Amino acid sequence: MGFFDKIKAGLTKTREALSGTLGSVFSGFSEIDDDFYDELEESLILADLGVDTSVKAVGRLRKAVREQHLKTTEEAREALKEILVDMLSVGDTKLNLSTHPSVILVIGVNGVGKTTTIGKIAKQLTSQGKKVMLVAGDTFRAAAADQLEIWAGRSGASIVRQHEGADPASVVFDGIQSAKAKDVDVILIDTAGRLHNKTNLMNELNKISRIVARELPDAAKEVLLVLDGTTGQNGLIQAKQFK
Repeated sequence: MGFFDKIKAGLTKTREALSGTLGSVFSGFSEIDDDFYDELEESLILADLGVDTSVKAVGRLRKAVREQHLKTTEEAREALKEILVDMLSVGDTKLNLSTHPSVILVIGVNGVGKTTTIGKIAKQLTSQGKKVMLVAGDTFRAAAADQLEIWAGRSGASIVRQHEGADPASVVFDGIQSAKAKDVDVILIDTAGRLHNKTNLMNELNKISRIVARELPDAAKEVLLVLDGTTGQNGLIQAKQFK
């Protein structure tokens, strides 16, 4: 199964619940009352929106119905659409690369595509005329540095790597010194995949962050958490733990 097929399959439950169960809620009630809200909230939870999100969405709908004097469930349906779209919206997602150099640290659990993501970002940046360096901070996975070196070649970026099993923080330190010497615009740091509940590995990320902060105190720093599109609610847990 391909990557996009996995995402499509993973979202099937949510899509079917939203179009099926929610549709029956709006068509099954002739008026907007407490029973309607209770049924709607339960349906949103079953659609894997999460308890907190579902409660907030229904709470905002109650407010919209009251303030906009909505009378029919069809009007409530349209209001809910707007609410959900608004809740899914995000702020400015543009990377801050305002300093020279800037640093992008890429983190996440095993197998989500961190190294591939780095390769794609590097290609985009070099196509914009930026001088990019990749730092092979994943020293645990076999051939991780080799894979990153392939991406460096494809994107036109330079790379700093050490032997398998080397201290990741040491690799990052060497990468920063090399980037300074070569007048690099952006440093992209790869890291080993780790579960967010493994304290020792999470502490290793903190060590890397401290080195970056110490060696480049004035640099713009971005941390990108790579998630599998089919992770679901666990993605929120990962984001909180990696933060």
